[in-house]
Amino acid sequence: MRFLRLIIAAAALSFTAAGASAAEPKEGVDFTTLASPVRTDTGKKVEVIEFFMYSCPHCNAFEPALHEWVKQQGDKIAFRRVHFPAGGPNDAQAHAYLTLEAMGKLEEFHNKIFRAIHVERNRLNKDDAMTDFLVKNGIDKAKYLEFFNSFAVQTKMKRAAQVVTAYKVDSAPTIVVDGRFVTSPSQAGRPGMPEQASQQATLQVMDYLVAKAAKK
Repeated sequence: MRFLRLIIAAAALSFTAAGASAAEPKEGVDFTTLASPVRTDTGKKVEVIEFFMYSCPHCNAFEPALHEWVKQQGDKIAFRRVHFPAGGPNDAQAHAYLTLEAMGKLEEFHNKIFRAIHVERNRLNKDDAMTDFLVKNGIDKAKYLEFFNSFAVQTKMKRAAQVVTAYKVDSAPTIVVDGRFVTSPSQAGRPGMPEQASQQATLQVMDYLVAKAAKK
């Protein structure tokens, strides 16, 4: 009898999930459209931006699913990240992100930083602490500091707040598609929905928005 109840419950859950995935995302509910779109320069590819923070547990949880989604999109999209400067122009993690990006070292250290903060409980919220961590993990300190203090990186740090304002972003993780459409797990998900389900709902909305942008 218990086995039968489990089968019925599983069938009901599958039906609910199928119905949710089949519904077309709604503007103002699952995503919003910026009143003043930000111009993109990615040719035929659809630009997708993730606004994130290394210290954000939801960004850390979303990372594996987002990584797989980006791989599946292939050449359809031009994907990039913007580190939300929660600490303002002196945000240590945002500064480190831009420095590693300029050095071409992001792929090597991106997940290591997430792991250090959320698994090893190393906060890395000061420049010195972040630099020490990266050096211990193989970064050349002199080269890192050269990029860290470079005009290009310093300029991007100063512009970070302007970028966030232009996209009307106030939390992380937030996804912007084609400079126009904004969504996030907190928006595409529903109250009481498990985090993993919210992530999947967000990815479905992103699929829809990429297809919508590609048509135009």
